[in-house]
Amino acid sequence: MSSHVVAVIDYGMGNLRSVSKALEHVAQDGQTVVLTADAEVIASADRVVLPGQGAMRDCMQNLHDTGLMPAVMHAAREKPLLGICVGEQMLFQRSEEGDVPCLGLFAGEVKRFAAESTTALGLKVPHMGWNRVFQRQKHPLWNGIEDGAHFYFVHSFHVCPADNSLIMGDTEYGSRFTCAVGQANIFATQFHPEKSSRDGLRLFHNFMRWNP
Repeated sequence: MSSHVVAVIDYGMGNLRSVSKALEHVAQDGQTVVLTADAEVIASADRVVLPGQGAMRDCMQNLHDTGLMPAVMHAAREKPLLGICVGEQMLFQRSEEGDVPCLGLFAGEVKRFAAESTTALGLKVPHMGWNRVFQRQKHPLWNGIEDGAHFYFVHSFHVCPADNSLIMGDTEYGSRFTCAVGQANIFATQFHPEKSSRDGLRLFHNFMRWNP
């Protein structure tokens, strides 16, 4: 397997085709985007993308049932990893959605939007549509993206990191919530870059060239 393979993990959950197509659109010469449920392909890939949509319990169960969890944990230690939506939430210790233990790579929990900060303002849950992302720290994946740029969201839960140094970006929806996290070789977003037009493609472009 070429060292320039970008593996999009297919564990049965997520908007996989559109993620793969967007990555292919910004790939460098010699980079091949592969949608895969093969642990060996993931292990030998140059970089890895962990997407996710749907209920956390189903996502974690599918990751376990497909036998891909060890490959994900290995990738998180060894190579550039990009988590998207539930793929970001899975990195933390536990989710309120079904009270499910997650991968535990980052300290913190996944919590539902608080009714007092949304209902009182007439905001609907799920949070759906375009919203501004404010960059909390400089990061190579923000290169060429303006602070406060709009990205596309669809979610009812969000991550609450125990360590503020993980927070790369946040968004206002009733109150401020974390929408991007990163540490070492891992970067993850609550928003969907593949649905976020030019700036989403730019983030994918940066990930494909990122060498942490």
